[in-house]
Amino acid sequence: MTVLVDLLLMLMDLTYSVLSAIIQTFLRPRLKCIDGELCLITGAGGALGRLFALEFAKEGAHLVLWDCNTAANEDTAKLARKLGVQVHTYTVDVTRRQSVYETAATVRAEVGDVSILVNNAGVVAGRRLLDCPDELLERSLQVNCQALFWMTKAFLPQMKSKNHGHIVTVASALGLFTTACVEDYCASKFGAVGFHESLTQELKADDMEGIKTTLVCPYIVDTGMFEGCEIRKEVRSLIPPLQPLYTVQQSMKAILADQQMICIPRLMYIPFLARALLPWEANMATYRFMGGDKCMLPFIKKVEMKNFNGHIKSS
Repeated sequence: MTVLVDLLLMLMDLTYSVLSAIIQTFLRPRLKCIDGELCLITGAGGALGRLFALEFAKEGAHLVLWDCNTAANEDTAKLARKLGVQVHTYTVDVTRRQSVYETAATVRAEVGDVSILVNNAGVVAGRRLLDCPDELLERSLQVNCQALFWMTKAFLPQMKSKNHGHIVTVASALGLFTTACVEDYCASKFGAVGFHESLTQELKADDMEGIKTTLVCPYIVDTGMFEGCEIRKEVRSLIPPLQPLYTVQQSMKAILADQQMICIPRLMYIPFLARALLPWEANMATYRFMGGDKCMLPFIKKVEMKNFNGHIKSS
């Protein structure tokens, strides 16, 4: 009898969740106020990190900016301070666990408890697997995935003590489905997605309803990170590289609406679902038609040419 009651309740929850999602698709969701919150952003010196900083500043959040590039991080800080918020910068390599923990302690002592954590830092090796130095492969896994563990362990305890906070994981559509020649990136982003989803479930199991999570999975963003990546030209206009500002603005809408996951653009939900529902060969046939199976080859070639030209100059 208990099982039947639980099954009925589950079906009611399922129906409510589906209907709520459908309604929110057509109606503008209520956005929360984050004025005065303390937001930490990793990779704040990069294109997306800088835009995230400015968008959070526009909402009145005070900022803690982390990046391994001091100059780029300070440039972001200057722009954010013009919007009238407090900004604190720290030079941190998020792959160094002890450095993350020590700097986190410094942030708590100097600034206060972080209530919004945006794990944005990301890298890609840009080499084919057998041509890629092990150090570059390791760095992709460390920055894109392992660092999420250190960052979360550093800042989640304070969120849990207040049952208040928000953790944002900037992953990728390539954490939901794959393409060739970027094994390091796909593996690390799949790991990021798995980490984020398991963490979300843990918070739910602990009844930490005040701590929200948002998983961001964008298509290729035109930041230069995947410069040269191209799908079939006949369909390129349907799925062009995303503009960085658009990507961040769509992400912010999801964050402020406490949306658990967003794929940008929404077309990215299709290959995500197809991967689970269709046979492997059916998905491969689609990838080949779209040019997705070889889309990274021009990008890899550009990286090789840059490294070759750099080697010549240094010689």
